[in-house]
Amino acid sequence: MNTDRNILYIHGMGGGGDSRIPKLLQERLAGRGLEVLVRTYDFDPESGFRQISSWVEEFHPVLVIGESLGAIQAMRVKGVPHLYVSPALGAPRFLYRLCWIPLLPGGSALLHRIWKVKEGDRQALKFEYPVLKKYKAHWEEALEAVAGGGYHYAFFGRKDHYKKWGVVRLSTWRKLFGDTFQEYEGTHFMEEEFVYSLLVPKILELTGEGPLDA
Repeated sequence: MNTDRNILYIHGMGGGGDSRIPKLLQERLAGRGLEVLVRTYDFDPESGFRQISSWVEEFHPVLVIGESLGAIQAMRVKGVPHLYVSPALGAPRFLYRLCWIPLLPGGSALLHRIWKVKEGDRQALKFEYPVLKKYKAHWEEALEAVAGGGYHYAFFGRKDHYKKWGVVRLSTWRKLFGDTFQEYEGTHFMEEEFVYSLLVPKILELTGEGPLDA
């Protein structure tokens, strides 16, 4: 009988079942009584949330981790502690503002050239007007979900280039959650050393598993 407790990892835009950080976590947490689960979900925020909700119901995670754009989906999951890696709290508004571009000839193709997805088990990006338009309501649903409280803690890279785009905003995080975050000397895509030195210990702390050398 599998007695592992589950951690649901919600990947970012264009990520998926073979994303790098959850793989590192799976390797490092093996044998610790914790199972890191990551699934590829739909880029359409409402369809994606239905999928994620079904996984929450199926796996009963003890912790949810949201990376980048996946942070917004994670915020909508209630009743469980949350960790975030480079939460892109400005992304829903950014994507909503792009919704008119696919209406132009070649607009959708242009967005796909800008944001290319790696091969493998990865999220297919749907740069379509009806999909991008939903991101406004998606953000509003996330705000409503976290208004009731809960545990939220984030890691932000000091060299995160998405800060210049307004996609990552420490000011937005502080407004919602206060000073419940830590900065590290890395980029938006948390480097391996910080996964091991920051993210893993925080996971063990929240799940009550103790330090790695325990």
